[in-house]
Amino acid sequence: MIGVIAILKIKEGKGAEFEAVANQLVEKVNANEEGVVYYDLYRQDDTTYVFLEKYKNQAALDVHRKTGYYKSLGAQIGAFLVAAPDVKVLEAV
Repeated sequence: MIGVIAILKIKEGKGAEFEAVANQLVEKVNANEEGVVYYDLYRQDDTTYVFLEKYKNQAALDVHRKTGYYKSLGAQIGAFLVAAPDVKVLEAV
């Protein structure tokens, strides 16, 4: 199993807009990717969001990153960020 924690810092006042786009990604990933155990979005505060992700294996993560919706919605999400996401990829033990 592969776990991913992605922490995103967004521009102030953009939470609702960010959530609308990010939740589209959550819905598409969970509906279309067999290798995903879970893919969820959490809010820490008004400008900090966390994606918690779990994949059956590295191949499933690779497939996720190559999907068209990941690329297009990811680009839209990028417009809300104040810095690059802090992404940690972890291997289950």
